[in-house]
Amino acid sequence: MSKDKVIIIGAGLCGLYTAYLLQQKGFEVLVLEANDRIGGRIKTVTASTGVTVEMGATWFGNQHHNLLTLVHEFNIPYFRQHTQGISLFETMSFVPPQKFEISEAEEPSFRIEGGTKVLIEQLISKVGIEHIKTQTKVTSIKEQGNQLVVTDTNGNSYFADKVISTVPPNLGINTITFEPNLPDNLVQVAQKTHTWMGESIKFAVAYTTPFWREQNYSGTLFSQASIIQEMYDHTSFDHNGFALKGFLNAGTSVLSKEERQQKVITQLTTFFGPEAAHYVSYNEKVWREESLTFHPYDQLVLAHQNNGHMVFQKPLLNGKLYLSGSETALQHPGYMDGAVAAAKTISSQF
Repeated sequence: MSKDKVIIIGAGLCGLYTAYLLQQKGFEVLVLEANDRIGGRIKTVTASTGVTVEMGATWFGNQHHNLLTLVHEFNIPYFRQHTQGISLFETMSFVPPQKFEISEAEEPSFRIEGGTKVLIEQLISKVGIEHIKTQTKVTSIKEQGNQLVVTDTNGNSYFADKVISTVPPNLGINTITFEPNLPDNLVQVAQKTHTWMGESIKFAVAYTTPFWREQNYSGTLFSQASIIQEMYDHTSFDHNGFALKGFLNAGTSVLSKEERQQKVITQLTTFFGPEAAHYVSYNEKVWREESLTFHPYDQLVLAHQNNGHMVFQKPLLNGKLYLSGSETALQHPGYMDGAVAAAKTISSQF
């Protein structure tokens, strides 16, 4: 007896891990990805100095059991986020930042050696690139007899016994046509479901030396007054690449990249001295501009709102369509751990 054919929409962490788990059970799997790259909200960029910087998902902790289990299963090494030294907290632009130190007893955060992309690369190798089709944006999912017909923007149709959508619920509801229509209550909840990292602007500044460490600064910065709102040391595990990385004020999405870059360097120079102006490269990612990840809300949606909602837990279209992805997870929704948890949950139903 042949196993069902399953189509997975989205080649992010959840989609790829779901594909891997279903392949282990013998299912025929095809992953359809709208973007020209694989990884979803995991995007590791290599600066000209060789340092890897994360424009997407970065950190995890001891509480993220699902992700840790996966990392250990694949023998992926990881290391503790550097926090030693003086950290800064700016409350107002006209007041010098407060200085504080983060205790070594604090619960640590971790980063993957070589960048979070290592996790994606491992999954691609296990799933097989031949089972992943990029630049394939799904426009409709239609019930036809005992199967679902998935159509993309190129007019191609794919038939499957089951379909799993791992794209953020608000994005899926607004960009894919379903026939028959999905339940009204699900549509309403999905449109009010927060897309993790959707409003984030991530940035990284690469340097030839970790001058902040040499001045006994940790590289950790929090500000309520300047463009950089949160920042951390992003030195590579082998200490051969150096960078500072963090989040910019989401309101600055209206500025040009050049304007944001200038403000970032000005802030770093103010806090760390003239050495901060001698950077090698500046990278940033404005996630709200990523239309294949983020769809604007038509109302106010708060961080993590409706993540893990029960409406996402039930299969649709007579048990043939499943909604998954990090936002649907019951454990740590919106994070990498949630993406892995959601993959486990869905695959266990097959």
